[in-house]
Amino acid sequence: MEKKFVDKAWDIQNSIEKKGEHLGKGKYGRVLKMARNPDQEEYTKTSQITAIGILIVGALGFFIFLLSSRVAPWIADILGI
Repeated sequence: MEKKFVDKAWDIQNSIEKKGEHLGKGKYGRVLKMARNPDQEEYTKTSQITAIGILIVGALGFFIFLLSSRVAPWIADILGI
């Protein structure tokens, strides 16, 4: 007799759960057990903070570029280098 669809689904579910049983025994088991999906507010705040960080690093890089391309040759001309 052929297995029903629901029985096949339960077999797949049980095999997935058996594969995940060893997760708590490894080096990162505690972290994986405590991990969870962030709620909407936490995700929004994290995204905003990340965007601000990217903008700050980009602005700093642009400022360094301006210093090296505009100010450094001007200083070199003054010093006669």
